[in-house]
Amino acid sequence: MHIQPFPSGPFETNAYVATSPETKECIIIDPAPDSYTAIAHYIDSNALIPKMIVLTHSHWDHIADVDPLKKKYKVPVLIHALDVPNLENPGADGLPCWLSIPSVHPDRLMQDGEVISFGNLAFEVIHTPGHTPGGVSLYFKEPRVLFSGDTLFQGTIGNLSFPTSQPKQMWNSLDRLAKLPPETKVYPGHGPTTTIGKESWLPRAREMFDS
Repeated sequence: MHIQPFPSGPFETNAYVATSPETKECIIIDPAPDSYTAIAHYIDSNALIPKMIVLTHSHWDHIADVDPLKKKYKVPVLIHALDVPNLENPGADGLPCWLSIPSVHPDRLMQDGEVISFGNLAFEVIHTPGHTPGGVSLYFKEPRVLFSGDTLFQGTIGNLSFPTSQPKQMWNSLDRLAKLPPETKVYPGHGPTTTIGKESWLPRAREMFDS
């Protein structure tokens, strides 16, 4: 598996392209503002075959470039049902945004526990509400990789003060992630990579962050 990050936009949101090297099929994860050009150049110059755009959640800094990439590659957009409203009507979540983001209708609604395949790879959808109601993490059992969106970062968690955040849901979400193998490499929505094992505080997350 090859993972190429594209830190983009005003908050350096991590967009990703994850590729199955044997087949050159890939998925686009969380295309952030101003990520379109770099992602398209990477895909085209490496002759990759995009299969889908997968969204960990629908905050504007994770969906801003969904529309142009969907139109260019004619691929489906996947999101959890509870985060659809803000994808279809950016700004519905009440977060301030100074960008004009096109409405996008999702093609497939991800469900907790669902396994989705492309190329020689497959990921499990883990519903991790808290930061948003429909937040998900994408877990590749092989090769032990997790795309955590804005649920888990190196040393901290996603903001729980936003209008649609659900703080009480976050603790269960983090408990689920804490049970993954410690060697699991975590690719978050912002900041550097980490591993589940390095985030040894996870079982104490509520005690640390519930104020």
